[in-house]
Amino acid sequence: MADRVQDHDTDDDHAERLQPPTRRGPGRVLIAVYGLFAIAACSRAGVQLATQFDQAPLAYLLSALSGVIYVLATIALAMGSRVGRRLAWIAIGSELVGVLAVGTASVVDPAAFPRATVWSTYGIGYGFIPLILPFIGLFWLWRTRRS
Repeated sequence: MADRVQDHDTDDDHAERLQPPTRRGPGRVLIAVYGLFAIAACSRAGVQLATQFDQAPLAYLLSALSGVIYVLATIALAMGSRVGRRLAWIAIGSELVGVLAVGTASVVDPAAFPRATVWSTYGIGYGFIPLILPFIGLFWLWRTRRS
């Protein structure tokens, strides 16, 4: 009986070693946060585009773009393969550029953004998580790179 339990533990350890590094430990939390932001941004943008598009088309399209980027980042991090990691670098790098560009534009010219986007004022409406998240994501990709 003890041998069976020990063999089972060994199988679990082996399965954990085979799992892509981006999905291990803190990577699971990162994937969950990206997934949550994907749902939030896509839902928000979908409602805004369907009901209020004429009020602030640029802001709502940028929210939709952020949602798509969050979806891609979530899927890519969960894949963990070489292609997934490459896609994650692109998605999260684009996210960083987007949040910095939109955040800066919304501070410099607030009139251009009559309605907030996910990335407005560097994600102030989401507790600045949109500003912090890409740095964490890029760090995690760098940290889990294969030697």
